[in-house]
Amino acid sequence: NESMSHAYAHIHGLPTTMFRFFTVYGPWGRPDLALYKFVDAILDGRPIDIYNHGDMYRDFTYVDDLVRAIRLLIDAVPERSANGTVPDGDSLSPVAPFRVVNIGNSDKVRLLDFVDAIEDCLGKKAIRNYMEMQTGDVPATWANADLLKSLTGYKPATDYRDGINKFVTWFRNYYGK
Repeated sequence: NESMSHAYAHIHGLPTTMFRFFTVYGPWGRPDLALYKFVDAILDGRPIDIYNHGDMYRDFTYVDDLVRAIRLLIDAVPERSANGTVPDGDSLSPVAPFRVVNIGNSDKVRLLDFVDAIEDCLGKKAIRNYMEMQTGDVPATWANADLLKSLTGYKPATDYRDGINKFVTWFRNYYGK
């Protein structure tokens, strides 16, 4: 009954998993993100802005890998243990059925290698506008997805070159470029 469910959730907490995404890209991606902007600019012969002179690293996560990870985590419901102990490597709260899970390839890719891969896929060189680091940005981010692997048996692994190729195929078909 509804009042029993509400009482249970109030006393024990609603099981919650929070996801941390790492540089998600792929078809139907956001036009303000680097891959989308770079492909569009290179195809149109416009320069691309490369911050920190390209000495930046990101953990590029292909959208299909992200969706699969989320789907698998649906079945990995966090449960608070009776004695409050948390398994090693788990972000599970000792007082509530809550955890945070990183979703990423666990691999940092240099921005210049990413741009090179885009150029290779397009068969066209970028006009590169090297710039200083943007205020508030960081030189490197990447996921530790060990918890995702231990909870689901899955580790995202789409190589960024394969993901770029899939994106470019979609982009060219969608925009007719």
